[in-house]
Amino acid sequence: MKNTLFGLDIGATSIKAVWLSEDKDGYILNSAAIINTPPKGMLSDNPIDQMEIAQSIKKLVFDAKINTPNVAISLPESQVYTKVIEMPVLSDKELASAINWEAEQYIPVPLESVTIDTVILNRPKNWQEGTLMQVLLVGAPNFLVDKYYNIINLAGLIPVAMDTEILSVVRAIVIGDKFANCIILHIGAVSTAFAIIRNGIIFFTFNMPTGGIAINMAIATDYGFTLSQAEEYKKTYGVSQKSFGGKIGQTTAPILMSIILEIKKSISFYSEKYKDSPVQEIILSGGTARLPGIDVFFAQNSGLETVIANPWAILNSQEVPQQIIENATDYSVAVGLAMRHYE
Repeated sequence: MKNTLFGLDIGATSIKAVWLSEDKDGYILNSAAIINTPPKGMLSDNPIDQMEIAQSIKKLVFDAKINTPNVAISLPESQVYTKVIEMPVLSDKELASAINWEAEQYIPVPLESVTIDTVILNRPKNWQEGTLMQVLLVGAPNFLVDKYYNIINLAGLIPVAMDTEILSVVRAIVIGDKFANCIILHIGAVSTAFAIIRNGIIFFTFNMPTGGIAINMAIATDYGFTLSQAEEYKKTYGVSQKSFGGKIGQTTAPILMSIILEIKKSISFYSEKYKDSPVQEIILSGGTARLPGIDVFFAQNSGLETVIANPWAILNSQEVPQQIIENATDYSVAVGLAMRHYE
């Protein structure tokens, strides 16, 4: 069955597109491409800047030879409200009636200013009184949703689905309920999103305002580099204490340790409820996950095995260009979006 949409991840520094189709053996990669985000990115409300982003998206789609206008897009984790909640087992109709009351407890802004959506993570089929279902509650500011829809329309595309970044990453990486209990860490340009996975289901999500740009700024400040120079040094030398005389590693360590601290807090919270079902590993996603030595750094400082995400593991045995394979973690969000279906 051919998929009828493609995934589009509009990041702070780059825009990624992934187009998949399916056959009986799994997913087939039709196309994957990346382009730099215009300087003002999605931060600007100026119609000229928004048109510039739309033109970049049109170029990306054209260059990638994507021939469907239907697109699934992601909203930045740092600008939406997400919460995994437990509720009595409800039907879809009952959930729709009850969700506003739940949203009032967890979304700290007037509900009329946000678009509310839910994703049923787990609804037990055979349940007794007292059994709970898990639901991901998402609240997206209306102005943000309108901005994304406007830019997509300016690009000549049809928005048919919308996700949060971490939900897309989880869809791309977590295949099946036998997946090891883990914490997925998606380190973006401006923020880092966490998701604890238990039995293949999201247990907890969290976001912190620290990402790849913060690392670049620290390097640039310490060594008098421009941000672009800092980016290149970061990619070349990574975070090892042995690289570049240990200097880059020493600069980046405090930022990465702040992420480690949040990992430990999240795992402590999880362990209070599931003592007999421990988190077994960390999976790193996002562009920063490609830094040399970052998996070793997280393993040594968290005490957990750490691996780099490979969203292309969903593909069948086709041959994929080496550049795309090498930059796999950049595409995690776009791959998860491309895996979506719609009626």
